[in-house]
Amino acid sequence: MNNVTIAPLLPWPFLAALALAVVTFTVWLMVRGRQPKRASRSAAFRGAAVVLVVLAALRPGWAGNDARGAVADLDVFFVVDTSTSMAAEDYNGTHTRLSGVKQDVMAVAKELAGAKFSLITFDSKATVRMPLSQDATALQTAIVTLQPQNPRYANGSSVTGAGEILQERLAAAQEQHPGRPALVFYAGDGENTSSGTPMPLPINPATVAGGAVLGYGSSQGGRMKDPAKDDGDYVQDRSGDSSQDAVSRIDEGQLRTIASQLNVPYVHRSGTETTAAMLGKAQPGTLAATHDDATGRAELYWLLALAAFLLAMHEPLRQLAALRDLRGTPALHQSHDGKASVR
Repeated sequence: MNNVTIAPLLPWPFLAALALAVVTFTVWLMVRGRQPKRASRSAAFRGAAVVLVVLAALRPGWAGNDARGAVADLDVFFVVDTSTSMAAEDYNGTHTRLSGVKQDVMAVAKELAGAKFSLITFDSKATVRMPLSQDATALQTAIVTLQPQNPRYANGSSVTGAGEILQERLAAAQEQHPGRPALVFYAGDGENTSSGTPMPLPINPATVAGGAVLGYGSSQGGRMKDPAKDDGDYVQDRSGDSSQDAVSRIDEGQLRTIASQLNVPYVHRSGTETTAAMLGKAQPGTLAATHDDATGRAELYWLLALAAFLLAMHEPLRQLAALRDLRGTPALHQSHDGKASVR
């Protein structure tokens, strides 16, 4: 059942005393000297408007069942593989791997509401798509617009290609807020298409409080649509017969190696597991869940403010009416013989 709660802008005893003082003063104005009815009514309107403003400052609201918000003092870094292979259609049936990443990133952001989020992507090069920010809408916009790299411009990608940027961002975050925990969620398929063995991530595991390496794809592999072709054809295999569709397969060995370098667990994502189950393995450090009064509340202060505005409108309307009456009153003219006449 919903309950009325308050989130006062000022200490509520002060607001209560102010409201009581306004009521007392208004009553005194209305009864002293037996004022005319119109003057008493104006005093009542003014007093009621002030009381409504004071009540609005209490910020009353209906508290819903989700009034408890998970607010965490965390920095969360999402490192997302956007290479061509992430377009492979072997996630939860025939969906692309990147579509699974998008769902999981936003689900994690929802679970860790209140944290600061950063998005780093990598394919042939690494890019910071979003610096640390609490703006969940900006994160959603950045995630929704992600696309796998066009195979025409792909020249090989390293699974640890975002290591240097991640190291820089972790160090900058620690310098700005020493001791603030940082989580790293690495999302990819582990397929390394650059020449040579991937360099180890230059990350000090002590700077990572938790997170997970999320793996997408299957051992059977999946084909990738070619965005340059309108007929829905797939990317062709360049290494062998060009008439064959290229097939990308997950490399869980690489992903487990990355997980060990970050000192976080590896979790395979097939689209059938819940986000809560994944986060349970992610060792998210000490999440400090607190009560967020603004979360899950239906604010009612604006109704009181609107009522105060309507009551306050009585005063300028009364003044306009008095001015109109004044203009409509005939002026008296004094004649030379001392008699007054109306002009």
